[in-house]
Amino acid sequence: MAKKTEVTVEEKLRALYDLQLIDSRIDEIRNVRGELPLEVEDLEDEVAGLNTRIQKHDTDLEVIDNDIKTKKILIEDAKASIKKYAEQQKNVRNNREFNALSKEVEFQELEIELAEKHIKEYRASIEHKKEVIGQTREKLEDRQKHLVHKKGELDEILAETQKEEDMLTKKSNDFETQIEDRLITAYKRIRNNVKNGLAVVPVERGASGGSYFTIPPQVIVEIASRRKIITDEHSGRILVDEELAKEEQEKMVKMFSKF
Repeated sequence: MAKKTEVTVEEKLRALYDLQLIDSRIDEIRNVRGELPLEVEDLEDEVAGLNTRIQKHDTDLEVIDNDIKTKKILIEDAKASIKKYAEQQKNVRNNREFNALSKEVEFQELEIELAEKHIKEYRASIEHKKEVIGQTREKLEDRQKHLVHKKGELDEILAETQKEEDMLTKKSNDFETQIEDRLITAYKRIRNNVKNGLAVVPVERGASGGSYFTIPPQVIVEIASRRKIITDEHSGRILVDEELAKEEQEKMVKMFSKF
């Protein structure tokens, strides 16, 4: 830990810019994947949702089928009751008993009529649900094919880049341990606050890289002296001189080529 306090400002600037170059390379790799991981995740969720929908409709069909069976049993029971009441009518002793049995027959006939109506409705519902299931299965098949295709694309990109990203991530972590905590905290804060993730930028043609605001000549001289860490007053980015940036870029290109 004591060695960190002995590091010169120039060494800190070089380490910070090296870290920036490594993290920018990781950003590039992840950008190559683009929205693919999210697309794959969304497709997986959609496929799962379609499967759930089909399962629900299948369950509904089972329930409706049982309802039809129940109504058919009710119809058979009603027919048996009608037959029984008809036999009883043959042995009635007066009109009052005959009329009471007639009302029972009429009630059972209405029960049959209502049950048949319900069965008709259930069958129409079955046809509708089967049609919906068919459409959903078609959509599911299409989404599954699309998912396989997108997963293939993602796997191909991962196969090409995962090893490099893992090695770069390890290098990034190694470099972080060589830089004092307050600078790492500032570096990460700046990276999170800028769109392109550039927290350490070189001075290019008298302006800050990434923001393009002109830097006063005396400040450029101060940056080139590498005696203290200077930030861009407009963007908050840490600034390094062009020569240092070029040297570190060449060093990092050699390192990247080994991955």
